[in-house]
Amino acid sequence: MSNILLETDRLKITEMTMDMALDVHKNSLDEDIRRFVPDEVFETLEDAQETIEFIMSQYGSTEGPLIYALITKEDDKNIGYVQLVPIGDGKWEIGYHVAKQYTKKGYATEAVSAFLPVMADKVGVSEVYGIRLLENKASGRVLEKCGFETFFTGEGPYHDGVFEISKSVWKKVN
Repeated sequence: MSNILLETDRLKITEMTMDMALDVHKNSLDEDIRRFVPDEVFETLEDAQETIEFIMSQYGSTEGPLIYALITKEDDKNIGYVQLVPIGDGKWEIGYHVAKQYTKKGYATEAVSAFLPVMADKVGVSEVYGIRLLENKASGRVLEKCGFETFFTGEGPYHDGVFEISKSVWKKVN
């Protein structure tokens, strides 16, 4: 049984465990991940296992990345992840993915809005960044619903190239 970080109405946000490797592998193969976050595609089960091993080694630290699985309460399905990733200069970025068959149901918004304040406290920051490809409109809606405010739109570095991106920031309300 994995350690539950927090629960929402429909989700358990838990630490990843090795027995999640097959789900992580399968969830990473949809076309959205390939298009928007190509470095988070796990072509083989072994790739997923290696990554989970690394993810598990980060729990208990505040160095990151801090990545947690999204498990539906209703049917105990692993439908994706939410993460906080250091991007240098003491800044952190939110990341999330919900598997294709579970999108457009509000899961990402539900996960991110619950996860943000808890993780911001955990790593000791009052703001978190959201960086996305401009064409990833669904991600833009999630960030907006979770209180992120866009401060940059245009060409910028993203993964292994330069693309039209959007940068936004979420600030903790005290």
